[in-house]
Amino acid sequence: MCPVKFRQRYIATLAACVKLSSDHHLHLHSTSILQHTTTPISPAFRGTSIMSKYGVMVMGPAGVGKSTFCTSLITHLQLNRRSAFYVNLDPAAEHFEHQPDLDIKDLISVEDVMEELQLGPNGGLVYCFEYLLANLDFISDALESLTEEYLIIFDMPGQIELYTHIPVLSGLVKFLTQSGALDVRLCAAYLIESTFVLDRAKYFAGTLSAMSAMMMLEVPHINVLTKMDLIKDQMRKKDFKRFLVPDTTLLEDDPAETIRKRMTVAVDVRSDDPGNKDALMSGATFQRLNAAIANLIESYSLVNYLKLDCTDEESVHAILSHIDDCIQYHEAQEPRDPPEEEFDDEP
Repeated sequence: MCPVKFRQRYIATLAACVKLSSDHHLHLHSTSILQHTTTPISPAFRGTSIMSKYGVMVMGPAGVGKSTFCTSLITHLQLNRRSAFYVNLDPAAEHFEHQPDLDIKDLISVEDVMEELQLGPNGGLVYCFEYLLANLDFISDALESLTEEYLIIFDMPGQIELYTHIPVLSGLVKFLTQSGALDVRLCAAYLIESTFVLDRAKYFAGTLSAMSAMMMLEVPHINVLTKMDLIKDQMRKKDFKRFLVPDTTLLEDDPAETIRKRMTVAVDVRSDDPGNKDALMSGATFQRLNAAIANLIESYSLVNYLKLDCTDEESVHAILSHIDDCIQYHEAQEPRDPPEEEFDDEP
């Protein structure tokens, strides 16, 4: 309906209400009509805090360089006159180059849990996060006073079961991102080592864990290949680019597969007989498993990678730029006036 006809119908309806209603009822009918003719507010904007907070959750398997990346990121932010709030959520971490502004070990530690409850390292860590979820005021009290100028960096532990099939982190993410006192615009950064590309099975296993984390946490997500300084002398840049977007063709020229094909003994790779010793020793079953995982990853087509070399300032800046884009950090910042230039008085 065109705007003119819509306005005419609205005026006619309002006039009818004037004739049939008292002044009190007129007010009620007019309010009702206006509510029906006003465009409803999108759910995405309901309850949105005026001043949101911004954060990145750094995740990945043990030893991929999460704490090193957090250190490089904080240093880069400080050099660019940006504020960072460092949150350590690894209850087993001990050494930090930048001391955390908030440390989960002030609430609970893995050592205490293992000693008192007789749990192993993994069970103790899961208990620590369950305890954290029962005491979320530990986080909210520390974060609620932060302004939108801060980037909150959450340094996570390396047990990937927390990101894949145990729903403790998803509960934490929902608490951080829900509208209210915190309302953190959160981005997840999942890290795996770039050296994984030398072993195709390990590479696809890491990619599968990254995809699982993406689907469980349901927040803006980037995936990063770390320690690029260790791989640049072992693989050409042209060959490495193929690993930035996982696909099944990476298995076709797998060096391990090439070696298997050169074996003198003919092996039936389609054999499902567990007693087929040649098939087992040649990794035929393992090969089919890798192919199935690669096909699953390609069918979802969710994962691609960015490159990170923590020794290179430009590489860290590039990752930070992607994080800022995911959380729309710059869109909420007030423009700053450039400093006034001082001129010498003319003689």
